[in-house]
Amino acid sequence: MIKKLIIATRESKLAMWQSIHIQARLQELHPDLHVELLPMKSLGDKILDAPLAKIGGKGLFLKELEEAMIRGEADVAVHSLKDVPTKLPDELPLVAITEREDIRDAMLSDKYENLKDLPQGAVVGTSSLRRQMQLLRDRPDLNIKWLRGNVNTRIQKLKDGQYDAIILASAGINRLGLTDLVKYVYPISLDEMIPAMGQAALGIQCINNPEVIEIVKSLDSRDSYIQTSIEREFVDTLEGGCQVPIGINATLMQDGKIEIKAILGMPDGSEILSETKSINPDEFEGVGRLMAESMIERGAKDILTRAEIMASEAVDYS
Repeated sequence: MIKKLIIATRESKLAMWQSIHIQARLQELHPDLHVELLPMKSLGDKILDAPLAKIGGKGLFLKELEEAMIRGEADVAVHSLKDVPTKLPDELPLVAITEREDIRDAMLSDKYENLKDLPQGAVVGTSSLRRQMQLLRDRPDLNIKWLRGNVNTRIQKLKDGQYDAIILASAGINRLGLTDLVKYVYPISLDEMIPAMGQAALGIQCINNPEVIEIVKSLDSRDSYIQTSIEREFVDTLEGGCQVPIGINATLMQDGKIEIKAILGMPDGSEILSETKSINPDEFEGVGRLMAESMIERGAKDILTRAEIMASEAVDYS
């Protein structure tokens, strides 16, 4: 019987918060288990002078953690699920998806209360093509500027006056308790901005060991699994990564149904495809693929190909 697990984690404050949270949950559920953390710096954390889309995508946040597990230095890795590619090595399965935090994106500003208050030509910081696409769809006048670094670094750049507003995931702000650092934190409704696949959930990856898998599976949320499976299947069918602007969210509504909102398009917001669907939870299998195929029939592949070219050629698209 396994007595100790080692969690490989990135060293950023948010990654450490997430891993410490999972460490505590595992020890709560398995009192005889000793859980240690192995902090590491990922390639995605080291290269901050280039957009993620140009240096290999969000999978760079997983590389060192996966290699540590393959070398036998760690048993488990904790990730923000939105950073986890849809295809993973067989020897390192994704075995648990936690209950979600607030799924929405948020606008942070010391000057402006919400998106509508932003003046003509306001400088908005984001590291996401998806966010940029949806901002420019509604406000083509905005000046979108590339923003990388951990959550605290991004907020400091806002405080230093480099941006009028920045867009971050609400979940990270809430987990780190950062809402008091800026005057306005505006949660952006799904009607204004559709989140990334897996946003606000943690994905737990581990070595392919039945005993380890059984322990980690105790963290799994059935609702989160259903919702994020739809989202990940949608992106996988489109063969989309962080190099292209795709938003997809499945949410369990009060009436018991799951509402799915999907969007994709050009980084400058000039062309957009969107779709909304409502299903019963027991109908979730294959829905993400069907929605993606419907969009493909409407020209999604061509748009995403051109979106990738636009992103690679533009200096500020990230």
